[in-house]
Amino acid sequence: MRRLLFIIQKEFIQIIGNRAMLPLMTILPIVQLMLLSFAADSEVKNVNITITDLDQSQFSRQLIGQITASDRFTLINAPLAMRISDHDLLAGEADIVLNIPPDFERNFLKGYPAKLQLLVNAINGQAATVGSGYLMSIIRDYNEDIRLETAMGVGRVPSRIEVASANWYNPDLNYKYFMVPGILGELVIILVILLSAMNTVREREIGTIEQINVTPIKSWQFILGKMIPFVFIGMLLLTIGLTAGKVIFDIPMVGSLWVVFGYCLVNLIAVLGIGLLISNLVDTQQQAMLVAFFFVMIFILMSGLFTPIESMPDWAQLLTIPNPVAHFVAVMRKVLLKGSGFADVAWNFRVTAIMALVFNGLAVLSYRKVS
Repeated sequence: MRRLLFIIQKEFIQIIGNRAMLPLMTILPIVQLMLLSFAADSEVKNVNITITDLDQSQFSRQLIGQITASDRFTLINAPLAMRISDHDLLAGEADIVLNIPPDFERNFLKGYPAKLQLLVNAINGQAATVGSGYLMSIIRDYNEDIRLETAMGVGRVPSRIEVASANWYNPDLNYKYFMVPGILGELVIILVILLSAMNTVREREIGTIEQINVTPIKSWQFILGKMIPFVFIGMLLLTIGLTAGKVIFDIPMVGSLWVVFGYCLVNLIAVLGIGLLISNLVDTQQQAMLVAFFFVMIFILMSGLFTPIESMPDWAQLLTIPNPVAHFVAVMRKVLLKGSGFADVAWNFRVTAIMALVFNGLAVLSYRKVS
């Protein structure tokens, strides 16, 4: 036990003595949390739209008025020729083009289909889908309004289907409530895995590893002594991040923070096993950084942070099971937003605990004392 305590003491002395470490653990995560939370927003705003009104009727003007009244769309051009609107789409100036045919109002009043042409710049698939969805919603609402007005003019008001909806867990549909917990979990894991991946190899580069190798310290004691300080660092990062998230973004914390910190502890042990395994297998800090960055990119892109895991192919969904970032993001969102308890995230605990045993076991086996 004394040997283990000496290793832990040495690690803390090295960490505190590193001037770049304290800002890396405190200021940098808060800055990243703020920047990513404000920038990573899938809500589509300021959609540039060109509308060609060839009908010039009361109905067409009312429709255009409803579209321009929405804060989602910016009317950049209203030409009287479709070739000009097509040019706006081709030049990238317009995201959506709406063409209103010359017989739009007449066909509607006579009971014929009143057709509209919608052209969408689908290079950005998400923006195209969401932007066209907004526009279709406005058109549907307008269609219902003029149907009611027309029916009332002839004395027949058709019945309407009314839908009452409620948004659970995020009533205001605040996208930051969804992103901040996930980004926080991602930042904690990334920073810890990068620091731990460069830890052992750094001692090999500066020559202190030879002094440790001639001591009677066992491999498991060495790995455990390396791990414990970084566990404290990870828990400190989570505490700072949760505090910043509450103060800056007022994120809800419906569930128990004990579950969050308990899972963070298990997840950090698994992630540190990955980082220390990488550090044992490479020869330089540059190699450690490149290998860790390779895994970090895969972990982030397949974590469900930006795209739902359910939308991935089946084989990709299977690859998210040994992904510690995916489990951390899921637990953070479930506990903080939904108020999930331990039983609701027990599966994440079990999978992460298995990963912790496997990766730390490999880290112990891969460390060789060579003096």
